[in-house]
Amino acid sequence: MNRLSGKVAIITGGAQGMGESHARMFVAQGAKVVITDINKERGEALAAELGDSAIFLSQDVASEEDWQFVVSRAEAHFGLVNALVNNAGVLGPGAALTDFKKKDFENVCAINQTGVFLGMQAVIPAMIKAGGGAIINISSIAGIVAIYGSPNIAYNASKFAVRGLTKQAAVEYGRHNIRVNSVHPGFVKTPMMAAALSDDGREASKLVPLNRLAEPADISNLVVFLASDESAYITGAEHVIDGGVTAV
Repeated sequence: MNRLSGKVAIITGGAQGMGESHARMFVAQGAKVVITDINKERGEALAAELGDSAIFLSQDVASEEDWQFVVSRAEAHFGLVNALVNNAGVLGPGAALTDFKKKDFENVCAINQTGVFLGMQAVIPAMIKAGGGAIINISSIAGIVAIYGSPNIAYNASKFAVRGLTKQAAVEYGRHNIRVNSVHPGFVKTPMMAAALSDDGREASKLVPLNRLAEPADISNLVVFLASDESAYITGAEHVIDGGVTAV
């Protein structure tokens, strides 16, 4: 149960949903974890529950200043950062391209895309000092294929962008032993997904060859693997975990 022993990780959007699951599993596997989120109440409660292996910091991932604060506090509290999970994300309004408002498009991209860019930019110097590290960027199957029947141009654009950011960073920093991968979940039982579905996922599960929505832990198992030394030769790749949705 110590697959992440010696790892110091930052997990954004870690107060609930997949981020909470990642944080719990990282701590269970021996990591020290900095949980960040805009939901201070839930984040502080989770960190308190996880004990000395976790702290919570309020963060807007679209803020350069917040990123510098988070990395400096992580280093001061736990030591050099060698793992980052860029998990924070928003869905945004569902609307066709011609109906999408510019401000809504920019807000979604600021969190889902710029937040990933700023996170990597802030943490890579710390990882170079640490002798390497692993960055896991949470994208979506909406970063692999367009989602027919559920238009959301900003979400798709931002999640496709995460693939490009991931691959470029992997190529640039592989020589520093920094691995960068993207994860592309399908339908996952999270508060964000629940807000988007009106039927508890019954219709969505019919689109999944495995005939169920993913549990957050299904995704966390993959994220732990990519953060661990078990994936030491994996970088610049997109890892689809969707129960077979994109195979159809």
